[in-house]
Amino acid sequence: MFKSKPLLAIAGFYFAYFAFNGIFSPYWGLYLSHLAFPAWQIGILTSLTQINRIYAPSLWGYLADRTGKRQTILRLAGVCGFAFFLPLLLAKSFWPLFIAVLLGSFFWSAALPLVEATTMSLLKGDGGAYARLRRWGSIGFMVATLLVGYAIEGFGIGTLPWAVIAVMASLALYAWQVPNAPLATTEDVAQLPFRSILQQSEVRSLLLACFFMALAHGAYYSFYSIFVAEQGISQSVIGWLWSIGVLAEILVFSWMPHLSQRFTLRGLFLFGLIIAVARFGLIAVGAQSIVLLVVAQIGHAFTFGSNHAVAMSYIHRYFSGCHQAKGQALYIAVTFGLGGSLGGILAGLAWRSLGGTTIFLLSSGMALLGLLIAWRGVKN
Repeated sequence: MFKSKPLLAIAGFYFAYFAFNGIFSPYWGLYLSHLAFPAWQIGILTSLTQINRIYAPSLWGYLADRTGKRQTILRLAGVCGFAFFLPLLLAKSFWPLFIAVLLGSFFWSAALPLVEATTMSLLKGDGGAYARLRRWGSIGFMVATLLVGYAIEGFGIGTLPWAVIAVMASLALYAWQVPNAPLATTEDVAQLPFRSILQQSEVRSLLLACFFMALAHGAYYSFYSIFVAEQGISQSVIGWLWSIGVLAEILVFSWMPHLSQRFTLRGLFLFGLIIAVARFGLIAVGAQSIVLLVVAQIGHAFTFGSNHAVAMSYIHRYFSGCHQAKGQALYIAVTFGLGGSLGGILAGLAWRSLGGTTIFLLSSGMALLGLLIAWRGVKN
């Protein structure tokens, strides 16, 4: 299945890293709701991991490119991420949870751009091969979501912090095994200064479109479980809904080598944004229908799966050589960091006054803005 031990370590890292997401995204908001936090505090606490992605990946990426010690920094991130999440086992009030998640996710957020840069270097920028390796992260997400969903139903929501700690421990172990990789270069891009790359209109359009796509997903990651639970759907079914989305993501990751040969990068990127417009609109108006929710979750294959794989190919094309880690960090900061956190916080602030239906309709509108920007500015 894996041609080398380094790829096996990276697959394990992806599994553990996104298993953490598979716990946090569906159930963290429910856990906070169980602790009787108001919506605005839930919005903040569910967005902290995204907020750290605004600045922390850029800091770690800069240090990795500057010092050349990508592997050392990755190991430090894994160990410290595990250590700072430990207070979740005891903390029940806002500020202790705020500090624990803020510090834990500061180091956790350092890991992904470093591994993504290593992966794309080992695979020589092959987006299809990347997608097949990255699907192990999606498998980790799905396995964690299902197992923790049933654990919560069987033993109570108090099992959530223990699940987080177990996953972070495995993440630290895999982070220790990810190897160093040589810097990849391209004749045209790698020699440009970082600022010159950012001044290219296509690069700015790509990042802005990705920002609006992430902004559209902000309410989904922070409040989807709460919104669906308000319709009377059980937590185990919510876990299956999340897993259906991730299963669709796994399938599209598996098909990406074929899709990338048949369709252009631009075509796949635009298609993902079109599906996002429809998907969030469907969640808004169809939250009481299991069938419509399932259809909307299948759309995750394209709103995240193919969209992310295509974006990774673009980022590797523009940010190569000595800019690899910084480019990956910038992408994560703009999208999952700034876009995702802002979407979650704004949804939390407006949830009580506007309601879930209106919030998800606004998410659909944000995806539409991203589509218009990409249509005009992103080239193949």
